[in-house]
This record gives sequence, structure tokens and C-alpha cells, in this order.
Amino acid sequence: MPSEPSQLAHPDQQGISRTEGVGYTISRIFVGPDGLRAFWKLAIFITLWRVLVWVVTFVLHALHVHMRATEFTVRANIIRDGLAFLTVMAATAIMARVEKRSIGSYGLPLRGAFGLRFFEGLFWGFVAECVTIFTLYLTGNVSFQGLDQQGRAALYYAVGWGIAFLMVGFFEESLFRGYPQFTLTQSAGFWPAALIISTLFGLAHMPNPGETWIGGLSAGLSGLVMCISLRLTGNLWFAVGLHAAWDWAETYLFGVADSGMPASGHLLNTTFSGSKWMTGGTVGPEGSVVELLVVSALLGLLFLRFGREKPRLSAPLS
Repeated sequence: MPSEPSQLAHPDQQGISRTEGVGYTISRIFVGPDGLRAFWKLAIFITLWRVLVWVVTFVLHALHVHMRATEFTVRANIIRDGLAFLTVMAATAIMARVEKRSIGSYGLPLRGAFGLRFFEGLFWGFVAECVTIFTLYLTGNVSFQGLDQQGRAALYYAVGWGIAFLMVGFFEESLFRGYPQFTLTQSAGFWPAALIISTLFGLAHMPNPGETWIGGLSAGLSGLVMCISLRLTGNLWFAVGLHAAWDWAETYLFGVADSGMPASGHLLNTTFSGSKWMTGGTVGPEGSVVELLVVSALLGLLFLRFGREKPRLSAPLS
């Protein structure tokens, strides 16, 4: 009676089968149905970005350009966040080349640059911060003590902080809601990706001076607002405008701490006098329950404004 086929297999052939099985398992760790898995793409992207940051930092030191990480001035922020944005876009451009996509596929297409959506975002961000501060004023938690800057100095800081926070908006939106959001959406779908990215965005704010869990939650929810605006408008121009104007109104117009850092050069002298949970204390309005409520309201308002339009990011932009 013939033996079973497995019993007739040569020992070397069995070894080859085991080797092929191990190779297949290792391959599945790195490669999925759509190519390299999202985790490894993101790891490559972050590594590229960190290397580019190191190169830029090395060059700045060689040129004797030194800035403290906590230096919160117009000049420091324009240089630091402007260069940070360029490094993110350079890493994105490399990944776009590898993946054979345009760099605009990751949220910042040139078409629509500084268009209607951007200016609408500016309006939303400005109004949102004004609502927060004036709510605090009407409840007796804030008072205004005159002007800090006047004339040419006020104009200089208004324009300077405008440029600085535009760089902040570009940098943080492209770093979180650009390539990472696109890549995670490909793998897990938009909503899981948005929740992951927003959670990381909130956690990234926790090391800020005096940060509280309310501030971290507000930052995370604001990240979700940006993600949803990306889904509903199709790109990041609205989010960049909202982000920039919100920070500008907080830092320059009202002169309060932004993520625990008071700015050098602002328009109004604003003083907090209420409880920490209402005002945010030294961390600024970011740590206030009032701003937490304002950010939560923005989530609903976005759907009221754009919800009638067909969602544009049910799949990643191509």
C-alpha cells in the first residue's frame, strides 16, 4: 500500500516549505494587499522628517542661529515653524514620489490655495476665540487693562504674529492631518484614522507648560474639528486658516497665554481673575471648560455648514 504523500516528501523539500512559510509570514508583517503597510509608511515618513529636522538644526547651529524651544517671539516662531513646515513638506514630497502621487494629494493642493475656504477658516477661528474670551468677560472671569502696543509697533506685531501663526497652521496641519491622516485612512478608514490622529494631537500638547487634562482634551477635540473639516471640504485650507486665526486672536489680539506660553508683543492687556477651570489659568483659554464647549460646538457647526455637501474624503484624496 503506497505511503501518504507527506511521508514521501524529501527532508530538504520539507525544509524549503518551512522556509517559504517563514518568509511568507515575515512578508505579511510588512506588506498588505495594497503594498507596504500603513505603520511602516508612517515610520518611514516620521524618520525622514526627523532626519531633515536634525539636518536643519545642524545647519542653524553652524550659522550660529540659536533659539530656545520656549522662546515665544515673532522671529523665533516664524523661523522655527516655517522651517518645521518645510521639513514636513520635504518628507511628504519624498513619500509622494515613492507612492507616485502628487504632493497635493495629502491635503494641501495648490488649486484652492488661499481661496475662499482658507478665508472662511480664518473667520471661524477668529470668531471661535472671540466667543471664548467674551464669554469669560461676561461671566466676570476676564478684564481688559488697556493696550500693550500702539501705532507702528501694534501693526508690526499684528502682521508678524499673523505670519508666525500661518506657519504654525501649515506645520501642525501638514504633520498631523497631511500624510499621516491620508495613510491611516487608506488602511483603517477615515473615522478610526481621525480618532487616532486627534488623540495624538491632544497628547502632543500635554508637555506644554502648565497643561491640564482639559487643555489636552480641548486640543484633541480641535484636532478632530480639523479632521472633519478635511473630510467635508476635501483639503486642509479651511483647517489651516482656522488654526492660524484662532492662535492669532488668542496670542496677539487678546494677549493671553497660548498653550502655557505668553507672547512677546500683543495688542490688549487681558487679565484672568476667575477660577482655573473657567479661565484655564496659566495655560490660557486652551485649559478652560469654556473653550472646551466652544470646540465641541464647532463639531456640530461644521456639519451644519458643510453637511449637505457630499463628504469628499470617504476615501483618501487621489
